[in-house]
Amino acid sequence: MDETEDGGVAGAELFAAVRRRMPEAVVRGMSLALWAELLPRVVAVRTADRARTYGELNARANQLTRALRARGVRAGDGVALLCSNRCEFAEVYAATRRAGLRLTPVNWHLTADEVAYVVRDSDARALIAEARFGTSAERAAALSPEARVRLACGGALNGFEDYDAAVGEQDAGDIPDPAPGTSMLYTSGTTGRPKGVERAAPPPTLGEDAASPLGQYVPGRSVHLCTGPLYHSAPLSFSLAIPLVYGSTVVMMDGWDAERMLALVERHRVTHTHVVPTMIHRLMALPDAVRTKYDVSSLRYLLHGAAPCRVAMKRKLIDWLGPIVSEYYAATEGMASIVDSATWLTKPGTVGLPVEPDGVRILDDAGDGVPPFVIGTVYLKAGRDRFFYHKDAEKTENAYRGDYFTVGDVGYLDHDGYLFLTDRSVDLIISGGVNVYPAEVEQALLEHDAVDDVAVIGVEDPEWGEEVKAVVLLEPGQAPSAELAARLIQHCRERIAHYKCPRSVDFVSELPLLATGKLDKRALRQRYRSAR
Repeated sequence: MDETEDGGVAGAELFAAVRRRMPEAVVRGMSLALWAELLPRVVAVRTADRARTYGELNARANQLTRALRARGVRAGDGVALLCSNRCEFAEVYAATRRAGLRLTPVNWHLTADEVAYVVRDSDARALIAEARFGTSAERAAALSPEARVRLACGGALNGFEDYDAAVGEQDAGDIPDPAPGTSMLYTSGTTGRPKGVERAAPPPTLGEDAASPLGQYVPGRSVHLCTGPLYHSAPLSFSLAIPLVYGSTVVMMDGWDAERMLALVERHRVTHTHVVPTMIHRLMALPDAVRTKYDVSSLRYLLHGAAPCRVAMKRKLIDWLGPIVSEYYAATEGMASIVDSATWLTKPGTVGLPVEPDGVRILDDAGDGVPPFVIGTVYLKAGRDRFFYHKDAEKTENAYRGDYFTVGDVGYLDHDGYLFLTDRSVDLIISGGVNVYPAEVEQALLEHDAVDDVAVIGVEDPEWGEEVKAVVLLEPGQAPSAELAARLIQHCRERIAHYKCPRSVDFVSELPLLATGKLDKRALRQRYRSAR
């Protein structure tokens, strides 16, 4: 076969080889190994200071697999990963995918105790942590005795082996007995504790032309800019897993900045990226002179989701970049719909057609289907890829109606079957594309001596979509003040992740209640909407 200047197989020969060999490689968890053979010198992942070619990333995945096996980790075991967007993240992902392991990436914004809970609850046998998050990693290790294998990257940690040393001593050749692995990501729960979303996921597949349905990746040529933290399900899937399956280069941002994103698009000739609405807002808020000084003409596909995007803002984005913008609706539990620019412009506000026939149903409170344009709860079809909540059979059962599940969103289908979202579950707040469940914040506030009762709601914010607001009823004898509001916010920041904490606190003499005595959050949210 002829080689390209990158050391890969050229043109039609590459596509023929991929069509012939990739299906089996994917099933075995070894798609990376095939690209290492076909495109060995093409960069697979790049950070600000390092890069791994497909050849190097594949070798490291083999070495890490052997290092874990040598320490007693076996197929079916869990691996917890506390790591920023580094090359090691991709190495661990690739290793678990071929070693038959269950990967749980941990949100490093969580408090040390929250991190420890996820590591322990996931039944991890191994904990791989970046030294940057040393306090959380060491706390998790202390409270998770089952995670006996502990590796530290990016520096030393007490009680952890050195990651590079453990990996470097192993054979880099392809392992002879690969098995496809899975991921179990954690999603916040209304009870205040996150739940692992577990599934035996079917492996990704390639179309006959070896090009992705999400933006037509070109192996060895496409470049994807990863803008979000890989512990989130959307960046993990759309900005690492899919680009690597299709032989593309992933450029990782470790911390997002609007102008820096544009600079990276220009520098690396980025063709694909994934963003959330807060990023869109900040990009469009840049002065015209800043936004237009960068050459972003290489972009072929921009995917966004994770939270609602205002119609006017999305129109401006399409006007700027052209009809390369696609939107999806999904949750950690599963994918629902997707829509391209051309279709969206004919149906502004839609989140698209279901990805499979009859993939979305709108049901009323009795569980019956409703006609087009009638608002109800959105249910998504699970199909063969049924998920379950780790260690929570009741929550799993309550999420399903037959083969359909809901995450509590509300919307309708039009006559053509396009989905529109009108509201979300009563509890859920989405701030900057990140889920916040009020129950957890309320629990933290109720631990303060000055608080008698509290309601946490999301209020509209032009940049974040929503911000977290605490509406507090004080104990008798306590006086409202700006100083007390600041203390309550700090009280939360000491107990839960900062992104979950209130940005503002209002004091009230009473909270609205339903006839049943339950807090009427719908009325409370409406009060704040009316006041704007």
